[in-house]
Amino acid sequence: MEGHAVGIGTTLLLHCDLAYAGDGARFRLPFTALGLSPEGGSSYLLPLVAGSKRAAELLMLGEPFTAAEAAAAGLVNAAVPAGTALESALGKARALAALPRSSIAATKQALRRGHEEAVARTFGEEAEVFHALRRAPEAQVAFAAFLHR
Repeated sequence: MEGHAVGIGTTLLLHCDLAYAGDGARFRLPFTALGLSPEGGSSYLLPLVAGSKRAAELLMLGEPFTAAEAAAAGLVNAAVPAGTALESALGKARALAALPRSSIAATKQALRRGHEEAVARTFGEEAEVFHALRRAPEAQVAFAAFLHR
């Protein structure tokens, strides 16, 4: 990941097995500032990887954070020198590709076991709340303010 990941661009990282960010990358989860709620399973997955207090800070305050902070929170595996995130990811992909496919598949399945149902349920619950809040007056005011800057 290089550049900016805002909202869903950040929450998508929670669904990746491996992720690397250039040290110039910037992240933000601005849902509450926009009058919205978390989406993409982030209310379930982020506390798992970052801890509940850090997840609350990232999701509630919605402040921008760096690649190093994303790595410390578990959103990415590592912050790497700017411009090298793709090569870092490709290097790890080549290393994985050299391993027995069945072992990788079994390990991936074991890592996700027990979470599939909770993630699916969270997606549905988040989507309901997100879409209701999206139509609320607070969100409309936040959207208008965002568009006018």
